[in-house]
Amino acid sequence: MHPVSPRARGGCRLHSGLTLIELIVAIAVLAITVTWAIPGFQQFTARNQVAAEVMRIKTALALARNTAVMRRATISVCASPGPPYTHCTFDDWDHDWVIVEGEASGGSLAGDTVLRVLEASDEVAVSFNRDDRPVRFSALGRSQGYNGTFNLCAKEQNTTNIVLNNLGRVEVKGSTSC
Repeated sequence: MHPVSPRARGGCRLHSGLTLIELIVAIAVLAITVTWAIPGFQQFTARNQVAAEVMRIKTALALARNTAVMRRATISVCASPGPPYTHCTFDDWDHDWVIVEGEASGGSLAGDTVLRVLEASDEVAVSFNRDDRPVRFSALGRSQGYNGTFNLCAKEQNTTNIVLNNLGRVEVKGSTSC
């Protein structure tokens, strides 16, 4: 015996799809999943932003130190609003960073050669516990007298400290509060 098709039984068609209850349950599960995942994704993003800023600062300091040794000259690193990069700000390290050959005395870059500019991040706040001068490296690669700690703070309260010692070496420390 052959199975009888729905059309042969009187033209009834079987409908397939979701009922209203199934649709509401699926939307509720999706809403719970999204609500659970968004904070984790935001923290992940904040950690990545801090990690990128750590790399930018470490790169700037290593480049300045290596350049000072290679050129046997004083190389300075400071934050500068710009372009044009005509002066340094020592109390706001959230600006672009400039690496200059020279002292950057008094915050003026007049007479100093700008070697490199590293663009700032809009997502991470950077502060330095030495507000009165740039970071300077001598011809021996030392930052003697210019050591200090950079504090990086992201929106999600993810923070990291970068310590520059008197020998010009950089160390990344654990998290603290913003």
